[in-house]
Amino acid sequence: MAYTIGIIGGTGREGFGLGYRWAKAGHKIIIGSRNEEKALVAVEELREKLQGAGDVSGATNDQAVSACDIAVLTVPFSAHRSTLEGLKEELQGKILIDVTVPLVPPKVTRVQMPEEGSAAQQAQAILGEDVKVVAAFQTIAFEHLLSDEEIECDVLVAGGNKAAREIVISLAEDVGLKAWDAGVIQNAVVVEGLTSILIGLNIKHNVASSGIRITGINDES
Repeated sequence: MAYTIGIIGGTGREGFGLGYRWAKAGHKIIIGSRNEEKALVAVEELREKLQGAGDVSGATNDQAVSACDIAVLTVPFSAHRSTLEGLKEELQGKILIDVTVPLVPPKVTRVQMPEEGSAAQQAQAILGEDVKVVAAFQTIAFEHLLSDEEIECDVLVAGGNKAAREIVISLAEDVGLKAWDAGVIQNAVVVEGLTSILIGLNIKHNVASSGIRITGINDES
């Protein structure tokens, strides 16, 4: 099924990469930004990378959310709360995929969760129960998304309800990822926290994009 996906903060590297992969898979993409002109510049870059294929447009964040079926939040944690508070009305009744990681510079290799428990739980507390907040894609480096090679990483999907998680899992598969149902939103602490660990591994082993894999499970089970 094709969706209209509004990417909040879609001019950043992670949002741009997800938009690229989803546009290639046949979804309609709206790149959102606080500055519409900046969004339109990103759209032109994305169209160039897509070589004219795909349905991609640009808008302000609130316009992107109003027009989408599914919203995706890809802003730095420092802008997380203010962005959600500003879009609370437009997000009602929608699925929000929260890609935010609560990194607190300069100690980005240390897991540092907000008082709500995770960024996803903070989003849920701000937006209320009419928004299905799902945490996903935190462990996928943008370098993988912007390449055309197979992504040898898995993704964990936590939050929302089972139906919302199944939709996000299908969207992850459209990106080219193996996705796993990681359960309730309280489990997002693990999904988000893995990013700090991966950053530390990247630094230690001088690589740009380590990831995770789930093993030992038969796909038919």
